[in-house]
Amino acid sequence: MRRPGRQHSKQAAGGGGGVMKGTLGRLLIGVVVLLICTVSFLVMTTTSGGGGGGGSGFGSEINLDKLWRSADSGGWRPSSAPRSDWPPPPSETNGYLRVRCNGGLNQQRTAICNAVLAARIMNATLVLPELDANSFWHDDSGFGGIYDVEHFIQSLRYDVKIVQKIPEIRKNGKTKKIKAVQLRPPRDAPISWYTTDALAKMKEHGAIYLTPFSHRLAEEIDNPEYQRLRCRVNYHALRFKTNIMKISQSIVDKLRSRGHFMSIHLRFEMDMLAFAGCFDIFNPKEQEILKKYRKENFAPKKLVYEERRAIGKCPLTPEEVGLILRAMRFNNSTRIYLAAGELFGGERFMKPFRALFTHLETHSSVDPTDELSENTQGLLGSAVDYMVCLLSDIFMPTYDGPSNFANNLLGHRLYYGFRTTLRPDRKALAPVFIDREKGRTAGFEEAVRKAMLKTNLGGPHKRIPPESFYTNSWPECFCQTSPKNPEDKCPPDNVLEILEGQLSEAADGRESNSTISVAER
Repeated sequence: MRRPGRQHSKQAAGGGGGVMKGTLGRLLIGVVVLLICTVSFLVMTTTSGGGGGGGSGFGSEINLDKLWRSADSGGWRPSSAPRSDWPPPPSETNGYLRVRCNGGLNQQRTAICNAVLAARIMNATLVLPELDANSFWHDDSGFGGIYDVEHFIQSLRYDVKIVQKIPEIRKNGKTKKIKAVQLRPPRDAPISWYTTDALAKMKEHGAIYLTPFSHRLAEEIDNPEYQRLRCRVNYHALRFKTNIMKISQSIVDKLRSRGHFMSIHLRFEMDMLAFAGCFDIFNPKEQEILKKYRKENFAPKKLVYEERRAIGKCPLTPEEVGLILRAMRFNNSTRIYLAAGELFGGERFMKPFRALFTHLETHSSVDPTDELSENTQGLLGSAVDYMVCLLSDIFMPTYDGPSNFANNLLGHRLYYGFRTTLRPDRKALAPVFIDREKGRTAGFEEAVRKAMLKTNLGGPHKRIPPESFYTNSWPECFCQTSPKNPEDKCPPDNVLEILEGQLSEAADGRESNSTISVAER
């Protein structure tokens, strides 16, 4: 059977004019195809440079000089100011909202952002959030012990009314406290729960108390202004107290006095190892400790180590972290700041890492002040680690699954100017490390580099579930000065003046109308 192409050629050969027309036709088709390929290539190159692609933008090689600088912004810059009508909080609210933020520092941070948004949604007066003095941290610093309270309240004055405590009211000549009724919000509750169930209780009692309050408001909300409010809380209003900022800056200055430095969040800790079910690399006594911790803290589930390891569900070991960095051609002169709790398994797991990279530091080794040494594992130590990692030239999380510290930092560094992150794809790297353990070492470093080049290194990229909004607030909390899409246009520079004017007008209206607040009812 003849191919159609050959049959067509024979028919065309019947006359000289036919041959000429056929040749010209094929030439034109070839030119068009070439143009299409060229345009496609240019579009792909531009996209990978920072318009939402998932690649590194480094081509086929890793450039260390480029890594030490911020990632390509693609023309985007952070902006969480309102871009549409955003009225100030009214003088008369529907009641008071109390929340108790449980978990560690960064889980609490997320809860605070959600609490502000919940107050806005319900038109409620937010009582300064309570930070859980939980069993893990053994720390009762409270909101005022970690964050700048006045800055928090002042920064959000255009968004919600905030008080430090529910005021007392006088009724029938007697002083009376408003008692908040306790509610337990559903996990990832939709906005509708707050505007119905929670709001009804607030109007009935005057105040509600939401506890526990961690992950109690859906992250994906189809309202860009609500998402931008979360960013205003997270990246502007939540500022650590002066002493924390001074300690953090001192550590950064000392580390940077010798050049660039990298920060690594080593999540090789008991709680995460127990959660992941990665026991087999430990001795029998250590395995017993991990299994006991898992039984006491997590839901029963059969976990097979080999299966978990093969799909990248285990935290990277310190040695694996060192091997990744070495494969990326970082040498042993690289200064590395380690942010971590107590590493499980002790020094025997750190020894191979130290052999590869000798300049390893922690906040205790760089700045062994009495204030830090007394609270090295509490909220203060975690806050200092957070700030140093935020300001470092490169940040590398070794386990960014359910790690609030790593996920929040990835989002903050993105917002803080697309600062470089090394985000190992554990699933892609797992078979590479397994082969190495079995003695198949040929091409190991090349395979590691190939896996790392496919990851995003800090530039703007599309948020794809299960990636959290707190890990990647692009594009809602970013804008472009010369946008292709009008929705991405940066707001005017005088947006704060506009909001201040609206707030002043609202205040003038309150005075003239003499409205009655909830506390006076």
